[in-house]
Amino acid sequence: MEPLSDGELTLRPSQPNGQVTTFIVEHNVPGITGDTMGTVELRQTTPGVALVVWSLDGGPGVAEQAMRLVTEYAFGELGFERLQVEVDPELHSTARVAIRSGFRREGVLRGAALVDGERRDVAIYGMRVDDPRPNTVTGWTALMDSTLPKKRVIAHVVVRDTAGRVLLCQVSYKKDLELPGGVVEPDEDPATGASREMQEEMGTALPLLGVLAIDWLPRWEGWGDAVEILYDGGVHDPSLIDELHPDGFEIRALSWHAPEELEGLVSPLNARRLPMLLAAPNQLYNLRAGVPITS
Repeated sequence: MEPLSDGELTLRPSQPNGQVTTFIVEHNVPGITGDTMGTVELRQTTPGVALVVWSLDGGPGVAEQAMRLVTEYAFGELGFERLQVEVDPELHSTARVAIRSGFRREGVLRGAALVDGERRDVAIYGMRVDDPRPNTVTGWTALMDSTLPKKRVIAHVVVRDTAGRVLLCQVSYKKDLELPGGVVEPDEDPATGASREMQEEMGTALPLLGVLAIDWLPRWEGWGDAVEILYDGGVHDPSLIDELHPDGFEIRALSWHAPEELEGLVSPLNARRLPMLLAAPNQLYNLRAGVPITS
């Protein structure tokens, strides 16, 4: 098998040993040849898929160079369709090598590795043969997108009646009464998400008249943090409730409630912010966990 080289590094592949191909990595220094830096291995796990493992001296730059040579060889000459790297999430330098070599972060297997008798998480990074490469704009942005935080967006709707009450839903998955709406789907704008949720839950998507509040929600009862947008669903005659049709699965019933009745019926978050919004619904509130941000 012919060696691979980018002018600075030379990788000498072994003949495949079973399902493993080993590359000896040498650093080409002017006047000096054969300076061995370590190895990179391709370990086939299933047809068309291989795990990439490396042990190299010379720092992250050498590892990135070697990985890029190996990945192109694996796709172009060995016919692999997917390559994978498994990293301890605490080893940040190793994760950076994977990213800069073109591997997207795909998730974490909790407790998948046993190290010195301790269960450790394993972060999975993957590259497909048809992925844009990291030296292209789309390739690099896709890599960065795979590593950046993914924050939930929630869109709820504050629907009022002429008596100043708010419309609340009795949901099947918790005791607290909740506002109409829910989690926004990927590639869906929040307003469309709010309307879709109302249509699914109540059979009617009421018009959205604007935004009442933007709230940041900290971690709570197993949920990660999120951004919530509270839309103004307008003021309606109390008889509106007779025209709505709860889905009977997620939403069991709908009811009007006055601000002074909310304590104990809704979550502490809604108990803090809903009376404030209902008292002055003509202003935009910038909230942190249901409390106005003043500085």
